[in-house]
Amino acid sequence: MEQTPVAPQTERRKIIFSAIQPTGVFTLGNYIGAVRNWRTLQDDYDCIYCVADLHSITVRQDPASLRSHTLEAYALLMACGLDPDRSILFIQSHNPDHAQGAWVLDCYTQFGELSRMTQFKDKSARYADNINAGLFTYPSLMAADILLYQTSYVPVGEDQRQHLEITRDIAGRFNGVYGPVFTVPEAFIPKAEQGARIMSLQDPTRKMSKSDPNPKGCVTILDEPGAIMKKFRSAITDSEARVAHGPGKEGISNLMGIYSVFTGKDFAAIEEEFAGKGYGDFKTAVGEAVVQGLEPIQRRYKELMADKAYLEECYRRGAQQAMNLSRRTLEKMYKKIGFLHA
Repeated sequence: MEQTPVAPQTERRKIIFSAIQPTGVFTLGNYIGAVRNWRTLQDDYDCIYCVADLHSITVRQDPASLRSHTLEAYALLMACGLDPDRSILFIQSHNPDHAQGAWVLDCYTQFGELSRMTQFKDKSARYADNINAGLFTYPSLMAADILLYQTSYVPVGEDQRQHLEITRDIAGRFNGVYGPVFTVPEAFIPKAEQGARIMSLQDPTRKMSKSDPNPKGCVTILDEPGAIMKKFRSAITDSEARVAHGPGKEGISNLMGIYSVFTGKDFAAIEEEFAGKGYGDFKTAVGEAVVQGLEPIQRRYKELMADKAYLEECYRRGAQQAMNLSRRTLEKMYKKIGFLHA
């Protein structure tokens, strides 16, 4: 008798998790180095993204500002292309599993591991009057963020690589005691890309940051076009007056990276385009490309912020979707360590 062929099973997509703190408007560096890539990952992965407001309170926050920054960050993620119908997009504190899972993982994290964290050392020096326990155990909360969703890949920059490594160590330790409870996540490294790391426009040896002592060094994605043009025209370059990438040309190389992202041109094409032209022409072109590239994001952000009811609908739905996944892992953790079922 002829058998009916069995349709091949569709392979489940891998899960990606990432988060960003609501510490004000995203910089151009945040957008280019992280959020822009998160949008494209939605095509090939099951993506889970959140606004990490729990992480933000290791530094004292003004309550009203934290609330507004959290909503603004959520709207900005959507404006940058994160789609709540294609990804899970939520606010961290809206899912209590993160805090509950973090406490369990605290008890499987070694004091020595936490004391070696570079970010703890750096922030302890910067905020010497508030070296709190949350700052010390921050990596355990980050581990819970990741492990609760059986995450396969985590997009990380160099400043977060150490935290991913301790997450892997915690997962391995827990699995070693109780069996395969957690997926051990791997770093997601995007293809080498020009412009992936954006530096200060006033000090191209330092990463672009909102805390830059010179406000001209940082461009945010909500800056007005005039302010963007002014910042790029005042960007630090060098005395050679030649648009080229290489040693000793950190300022121009940084601008070329930004221009490459917004135009799709590689460095060779950029050098050819501006051969024989001065830095003034190039800085203006970079500023105009950024203004044009950010315009649809700024327009969409204004539309979203004008519809708070829609934003609330999205983040409430996102939190429930997140909890539907995380609760399975949390209950498995509780059962394995011996907590009595409620």
